[in-house]
Amino acid sequence: MTTYLESERLTLRPLAAADADLLIELDSDPAVMRYLTGGAPTPPEEVRDLVIPSILAGYERWGHDLGLFAAHEKDGAAFAGWFCLRPLRGGPREEAELGYRLRQAVWGRGYATEVSQALLAKGFTELGIRMVWAETMTVNRPSRNVMEKLGMTLAECIPTPDDMKTVEGSEHGGVRYEIRKEQWDRRQA
Repeated sequence: MTTYLESERLTLRPLAAADADLLIELDSDPAVMRYLTGGAPTPPEEVRDLVIPSILAGYERWGHDLGLFAAHEKDGAAFAGWFCLRPLRGGPREEAELGYRLRQAVWGRGYATEVSQALLAKGFTELGIRMVWAETMTVNRPSRNVMEKLGMTLAECIPTPDDMKTVEGSEHGGVRYEIRKEQWDRRQA
């Protein structure tokens, strides 16, 4: 499939139905799912019947320039995880969510920051994005560090969704970080 974006060490391409097994494997790691489900895996049938169709529907709505993207290492082509740059369903196309989910085996290599920087650049210079936001749990310090390295600023504290009330640290709620094109432009100057 066509390459969407390349960073120094990773290649991104649109996710496809054939990637279901990669997503199932990724979501079966309790450490990966710690701040999402408390470590519970996403059921394989949910990935096949709900997640993949939702991803593909996103491409139909926005084209292949916004959505979820499979990330593979350039050195060896191993699946590293996924990244997203996508508007909320029904939201303005100019406001996009930045997110990622990486295999535990690649944590600590700087991939989240590297690819997120490349996605911000693409979004702000090529795709007409005006604001990018990201959310995580307050206690998820590694993800918050990535957001701060990108120049994103804490916009608000958010309540924990009901379906996450049993996740470790949920009593602290979540956080939303944002960066606007003007802020990103100033950082590039």
